[in-house]
Amino acid sequence: MKTGTIYLIPSAIAKGVSQNTVTPQVKEALLSTKFFVAEHVREARRFISSLRLGITIEELIFSELNKRTSAEQIHELLQPAFEGNSLGVLSDAGCPGIADPGADIAREAHNAGLKVVPLVGPSSIVLALMASGLSGQNFRFTGYLPIDKKDLKNKIISLESQSRREKETQIFIETPYRSDRLLLQLVANLNPTTLLTVAKDLTGANEHILTMPVSDWKKYQMVIGKTPTVFLFMAM
Repeated sequence: MKTGTIYLIPSAIAKGVSQNTVTPQVKEALLSTKFFVAEHVREARRFISSLRLGITIEELIFSELNKRTSAEQIHELLQPAFEGNSLGVLSDAGCPGIADPGADIAREAHNAGLKVVPLVGPSSIVLALMASGLSGQNFRFTGYLPIDKKDLKNKIISLESQSRREKETQIFIETPYRSDRLLLQLVANLNPTTLLTVAKDLTGANEHILTMPVSDWKKYQMVIGKTPTVFLFMAM
């Protein structure tokens, strides 16, 4: 039996702009797929519904994939593809597999000899890097930084040293309600000449991307609140 294809389907990264960031290729994949694996089923249903493609959500079959999903369960999630069906993988926001558990199912699909197809769509990490003006030749995504204040300070100093040594852009994210705290710690602990970028609400109605030396950030007031934000810096 011919096996199905695994489609990695990007979703919107800002509220209310799904139609603006979804390509015809993504819409075609959604229209032709019945089985989906999602980080959170509710978010996947909401995203597909927002596109108004005429898809009857109740006819779709969703399975959930998260950090607690075991290797055996991940293999079982691929069963529709083993039976010849296309299988769509959706992240809560952005590209599956990029800072997202979708990487686990893509890896297992490769192990099983299934075809994996990434579709074009928004990635907050890539968009922030594009707009930052920092090095796009040599960069590192760290994910989340430590929560503990002392550990956070040490990590910031370590990343800055690495950035200076390797001429490398450092990229990371934070849980929205801690973003303002993180910005304060970055400004307090980075060298005044280090370039710092804050990119918030990417692709959204209130998108704001700003790059300037830390010395200027010390004089600039920005309230991030709970807006999804990507942080980048590069030691100069």
